[in-house]
Amino acid sequence: MKRFSLSTLGRLAIAAPAGALATLAFAPYQHWYLAPVSLLIFFSLLLHQTPKRSALIGLMWGLGLFGTGISWVHVSIDTFGGMPKIASLFLMTLLIGYLALFPAAFGALFNRINRGRPFHQLLLSGPVIWLLLDWFRGWFLTGFPWLWLGYSQINSPLAALAPVFGVEGITLALVLGSGALTAALFYRTWKPLLVPVLLAGFTYGLSQLQWVMPAPEKSVDVALIQGNVPQELKWLPSQRWPTLMKYTDLTRENWEADLIIWPEAAIPALETQVQTFLQNLDGAARYNNSTVITGVLDQTESGEYFNNILALGVNADGPYQYETATRYSKHHLLPFGEFVPFGDLLRPLAPFFNLPMSSFSRGSFIQPNLEANSYAIAPALCYEVAFSEQVRQNVDLDTDLLLTLSNDAWFGRSIGPFQHMEIAQMRSLELGKPLLRATNNGITGVVDHTGRITAQLPQFETAVLNATVVPTNGLTPYTTLGSWPLYLYMLWSVTLSWILIRRQAGRFRDHQPQVNYHD
Repeated sequence: MKRFSLSTLGRLAIAAPAGALATLAFAPYQHWYLAPVSLLIFFSLLLHQTPKRSALIGLMWGLGLFGTGISWVHVSIDTFGGMPKIASLFLMTLLIGYLALFPAAFGALFNRINRGRPFHQLLLSGPVIWLLLDWFRGWFLTGFPWLWLGYSQINSPLAALAPVFGVEGITLALVLGSGALTAALFYRTWKPLLVPVLLAGFTYGLSQLQWVMPAPEKSVDVALIQGNVPQELKWLPSQRWPTLMKYTDLTRENWEADLIIWPEAAIPALETQVQTFLQNLDGAARYNNSTVITGVLDQTESGEYFNNILALGVNADGPYQYETATRYSKHHLLPFGEFVPFGDLLRPLAPFFNLPMSSFSRGSFIQPNLEANSYAIAPALCYEVAFSEQVRQNVDLDTDLLLTLSNDAWFGRSIGPFQHMEIAQMRSLELGKPLLRATNNGITGVVDHTGRITAQLPQFETAVLNATVVPTNGLTPYTTLGSWPLYLYMLWSVTLSWILIRRQAGRFRDHQPQVNYHD
């Protein structure tokens, strides 16, 4: 049986802490400079390794990143899943292991493609492979685009890339710059340093441009209500009316706001069960020239469940009627929380897979903006704010605001809600639109069009956030073009790599000794 060398074991031992180091680049820690440090270590470990060993190094790096970066998921499984501790830990291990397969695949491909050509690996094929695997992770099995490295740069100079190339463009710049630094250090040549120098100059130039213009004449007064209802009490029948009265009382004190926002599923009942309440709330909002936007669950006559956002009051479609009300229905559902993959197999195994209302139906990928008190709002419900392409395609020239409602009470006092807010900030920066984020127990806040949090509430408090928000006019290049610039970059990179390999092969043939054969 072949044994690993001490060198290989050492690389594997270093890879996991290097991956964990990248977690510190994300919220709430926000040491953004640690992301390129983590990548530099990772790439250094991969150099001059076989594809098999590279895959193991990538796996260990991924276990370090995801084992520390998404540990918050276990809070919901352990606290609300109704599973034995050992079963919940096993399920969490499976999730982390699955996500670690993507860095493992990168490691294998890194040394399978262009092996022996380190500059091609680090500067041409490597960044393209990373980007493709990120995209695949954001799509496969409905996708889990959490901890894309670009999100860690929301406060770094690279953030200037977001309005043009999106979060994926920032990730590409990170991988490309880190690869260039690795090449310069390990091959003792200054030429690769031109790449980060050019990236820095390009990023600085973009930072001087203003893609959208604030429109103070369209300023809107908002009140974001954080009910802080304990998750374990939320759906108890005895708590339905106390919860509704809590939100109603907080709303009554803030009728001067143009928009009053309640969190995801703030109404602890199906919409059909509280129609009279909603009619009264709609009438009060109209009387006070305001609009209330709330999350509410619905069940249609055919038995399908939907996770919706409902607008009541000014600019809704006349006085509230269930049959004609305007709603946004969540499209990107949370695996296991809102639908169970392979449900017929998993539901009998544990109560966690059979939670009430864990089989929702999807809304359309593109839906009309909500019209609320003369403002056009592009909504995203909870988890789906992480899907940049979906949010982008729901924004148009008339969109004034982005809105995301969430309930992160599932994740307790973990780092999950902070990462969730960081993702929402990136959507504002990419699209050049201010964003309102209302949650049950935090993080509730307002983000301006540059991705900066301008106001927020403390977590785990019942409170109302009052703010004046300034919409913007215009569209960012990313809003218009999406990922097309990245597609073109990948095409250029692959083409250049192919040309260089062919030229290198041609020079090799030219330098082979010529042999003449005579009869």
